[in-house]
Amino acid sequence: MKMKREDVRNVAIIAHVDHGKTTLVDDLLKQSGVFRENQEVAERVMDSNAIERERGITILSKNTAVSYNGIKINIIDTPGHADFGGEVERVLKMVNGVILVVDAFEGPMPQTKFVLRKALELNLAVIVCINKIDRPEARPEEVVDEVLELLIDLDASEEQLDCPFVYASAREGYALAELGDEPKNMVPLFEAIVHHIPAPEGDPEAETQMLISTIDYNEYVGRIGVGKIDNGSLKVNQEVVIVNAHELNKMNRVKVSRLYEFDGLNKIEVQEASMGSIVAVSGIADIHIGDTLCSPEHPEPIPFQKISEPTIAMNFMVNDSPMAGQEGKFVTSRHLRDRLYRELNTDVSLRVEDTESPDCFKVSGRGELHLSVLIENMRREGYEFAVSKAEVLYKQDDKGRKLEPMELAYIDVPDEFSGTVIQKLSLRKGELQGMSASNGGYTRMEFSIPARGLIGYRGEFMTDTKGNGIMNTIFDGYAPYKGDIQYRKQGSLIAFESGETITYGLFNAQERGLLFVGPGEKVYAGMVIGQNGKGEDIEVNVCKRKQLTNTRASGSDDALKLTPPKILSLEQSLEFIDTDELLEVTPEHLRIRKRILDPVMRKRMAHNQKSRVNG
Repeated sequence: MKMKREDVRNVAIIAHVDHGKTTLVDDLLKQSGVFRENQEVAERVMDSNAIERERGITILSKNTAVSYNGIKINIIDTPGHADFGGEVERVLKMVNGVILVVDAFEGPMPQTKFVLRKALELNLAVIVCINKIDRPEARPEEVVDEVLELLIDLDASEEQLDCPFVYASAREGYALAELGDEPKNMVPLFEAIVHHIPAPEGDPEAETQMLISTIDYNEYVGRIGVGKIDNGSLKVNQEVVIVNAHELNKMNRVKVSRLYEFDGLNKIEVQEASMGSIVAVSGIADIHIGDTLCSPEHPEPIPFQKISEPTIAMNFMVNDSPMAGQEGKFVTSRHLRDRLYRELNTDVSLRVEDTESPDCFKVSGRGELHLSVLIENMRREGYEFAVSKAEVLYKQDDKGRKLEPMELAYIDVPDEFSGTVIQKLSLRKGELQGMSASNGGYTRMEFSIPARGLIGYRGEFMTDTKGNGIMNTIFDGYAPYKGDIQYRKQGSLIAFESGETITYGLFNAQERGLLFVGPGEKVYAGMVIGQNGKGEDIEVNVCKRKQLTNTRASGSDDALKLTPPKILSLEQSLEFIDTDELLEVTPEHLRIRKRILDPVMRKRMAHNQKSRVNG
């Protein structure tokens, strides 16, 4: 018999990137007494990964739980970036409602639309939290209208349209039921959760059924499955079978060795958990997202939508440059392979495949950001390797036509830059779908563009808009191939010989273009040390010393003035490299190099390719 469990609420916090959901969770934790009065608490305590903290983004969804008036509220903090949308889809299966956080100035953004659509499709209750109302330029009343328009656009039901609005400043730690109320604390948001998010429903007397929605990984206990108990209860040492709606012949008998519930930021070991609880299970080696744990007497899988497919791929390979093995701790193909396959334990949107070469692995993900976060994590852990330029993954339709992944790009730029952006994106096969005036002298544009058209564009976009543009993208299915795109108009400046860079050599080279290295740096032949102002690659000798003569002209020994080099970040390097180049990644350096280091071999290869194309 189905029953509601009134002492529990399961809720996810969803939003566009940087609208303040992780900060909001911090406040809910603080005000529910999770931390002691005098305890030092880091900001954005839920972003536990170093990269999440630096970039201020959430990559993996996290579970936490707070208590309010005797009711346990399980909260899941989700990512806002489209590259991590796979995370959002899964965790919504665990909850009965969502808190949609919207910035009181920016209003609904593309990712707001994406996550809200997912929530409405699953028929979840919605609470809208208009955050950052303390911003000087906040416009909460207008944003409320924009959210209601978005709900209507997404075909929300009458009940969903009748959702409560709460106004908050997560930074200042208060929420208001009505604008104009006196700011005190987060109680209005707690009250909204208790009264508007339905209690979990299921049959506590039925056979066990629990869907695994996320996987955590721990060196000591291995894989940890996290999910909600839909029916029945789960006990330590209980025998269960693993079944899966997408793999009908899967039927593995296993034993639950440890069971945890969430309390604040901790996992607490329990002996038993009942219907409606969000729990973590460890001790099952072969547990995956989408699996259902059931009683052996009644093995029935819970339906589960498939995870979104990757759209972009890169080759990760063993570093074979002249400086290989000097800076990394883990450098062999076995190290690289083990690390990449270990990543699959927690990241379900990732694919790793062996290639014909034992030293090279094809890694596919949801976007450039998705793969760059993996690269950054690996270099921090001491790995040294090389990666190729990102390429999109094509498909074929029934008629044999080549299909490519498409993106919708939403762009907000100051009015004077809109012409440049339209021109650049049309060269990359982007089609302008709509254009409207936005607030404060900004233009909002919507483009349909091939995913490959966006590879390497972000840096150029920031330069073109003087850092004032905002670009958000979202996957928009597959469409017929749109034709060839020329990525980079400038060539590379390539080091002619190995050695250490010298001011004299650099001074002569900087007339040719923009340098990426300064004096006293080690370089090798075939390494890319700058960008040529023209379209072709040229070799330059940056290790060249000035020939000394007996006669000295007055003034010739004055210091040569070097322009400071442009130091590329990981993202900029990935955007810059061309198809015949690699990025060498070590814990200490990022170096761009030609795939073929030998200049004679390189020219021969380029000549052969040209002949093949023309022939």
